[in-house]
Amino acid sequence: MPGKILWADDEIDQLKSHIIFLENKDFEVTPVTNGEDAISLIKNGSFDIVFLDEQMPGMDGLATLEQIQTIQSSLPVVMITKSEEESIMEDAIGNKIADYLIKPVNPNQILLTVKRILDKKRIQNEKAAQTYLKSFNELSAKFSEQTSWQDWVDIYKTLTHWELNLENGDEALQQVLQDQFQQANHAFGRFVKLEYKGWLKRLENKHPTLSPDLLKRKVFPHLENRETVVFFLIDCMRYDQWLLFQRKLNDYFKIETDFYYSILPTATPFSRNSIFSGLFPLEIQRRYPQLWELGQDERSLNRHEEELLKKFLKRNQLSDHVKYEKVIQPEEGNRIVNKISNYTQTPFTTIIYNFVDTLVHSRSDSEVLKQLAPDVRAFRSLTDTWFQHSSLFRMFKELAKEDVTVVVSTDHGSVRSMRDTKVFGDRDAATNLRYKYGRNLKAQESAAIFIDKPEAYQLPVDPPANSYIIAKEDYFFVYPNNYNKFQNRYRDTFQHGGASMEEMILPVATLKPRG
Repeated sequence: MPGKILWADDEIDQLKSHIIFLENKDFEVTPVTNGEDAISLIKNGSFDIVFLDEQMPGMDGLATLEQIQTIQSSLPVVMITKSEEESIMEDAIGNKIADYLIKPVNPNQILLTVKRILDKKRIQNEKAAQTYLKSFNELSAKFSEQTSWQDWVDIYKTLTHWELNLENGDEALQQVLQDQFQQANHAFGRFVKLEYKGWLKRLENKHPTLSPDLLKRKVFPHLENRETVVFFLIDCMRYDQWLLFQRKLNDYFKIETDFYYSILPTATPFSRNSIFSGLFPLEIQRRYPQLWELGQDERSLNRHEEELLKKFLKRNQLSDHVKYEKVIQPEEGNRIVNKISNYTQTPFTTIIYNFVDTLVHSRSDSEVLKQLAPDVRAFRSLTDTWFQHSSLFRMFKELAKEDVTVVVSTDHGSVRSMRDTKVFGDRDAATNLRYKYGRNLKAQESAAIFIDKPEAYQLPVDPPANSYIIAKEDYFFVYPNNYNKFQNRYRDTFQHGGASMEEMILPVATLKPRG
């Protein structure tokens, strides 16, 4: 931990004992008596932390702090002052100081401050690593137990939180966690294969909230209570991405996050139509055949969401007066931000935001994006950076000023697909990488869930198609034709449609403005 300290104080001679104390702890301390000298040294040297007297003749501490911020904004500065005036404290804190100490200070106080600031990340990482390793066996044991759908939510939450807590720590430990995540998804795939069909029977307390249940359980009660509701569906958002978004939203909202399970396939045409209709895909096809068409173009299958939503509201004796918006282009999001107060005049507004899904697909086709986001951690960070500057975040901030209930969820997540498996089928089989429907579909048994009776899974088929296969874990399907070409093209891309925790276990959050 020991590093280089710059200490600026016009009474520096009176602090010799403090400096000697730090030097005996192997710190290199450079003392100066004024702000001008401190600025000059920072411009021409390298320091790990600055102690800065607030009351110095000439350039005082606050003025010096402003200069430091322009030169090296990440350099930790500790302000030291004799004054306890609140305004001075607020000025210093407003300039993003690392800490604030009141004179007189003692050597141990200084040492603890340095240790807390410079060694905080190492201590936190070491503590997190110790805690994770202690819980490793306990967590792994849960995979092989008679695990329920509620248990799998807890397992996924735990693994995701460790993924965030350890992302800046030891690389070997990150690999251990990644391996455990993969083992969990292997067990989860077996679990879904055994249990999923039973969930569709809708037996009381035997199934999780599924896509058709989402609005009825999480949105409609607020409408029945005559609340103004804005429902955001962020296409293809994973739980880890939501946690980063939530960090930025906590200042504006009180947030409660729950979970639901996407239906299979975890793909937009199936899961999102199911959400907005309150029906499984087979039920949509049978009840509203004119609103269902199975085709290769995923996006064309979601043209009737608004109509399905209005029919769903009517079936539940709710007003079908709903504002429905789909944001695909940036200008569409900016238009909504500029008129957000108009939307709160309507009892129910639904906004579908497509950027995360667009980013997932763009990364598959762009070498530049692959370089910017080479792994899950970097992809998560890229999404977080986008959100911070997005029209979506601005919508949330504007809604925080209104008397509304905001519900946020997604239709499915995505998984980093690292392993290919050959698939065989007729020429008219679907081209999707994580699920396929068609005739005579065959693949490696351990890599997929085989559905030879789609109606038992509430899935429609259009002749001649008569079956589905769903990829498990991080597999993706590749046809034997041009195998190497497509294997190389799609390995290490984010995909959806399959049965993994990241795709199926999804956040649904209720936000209430703090104001």
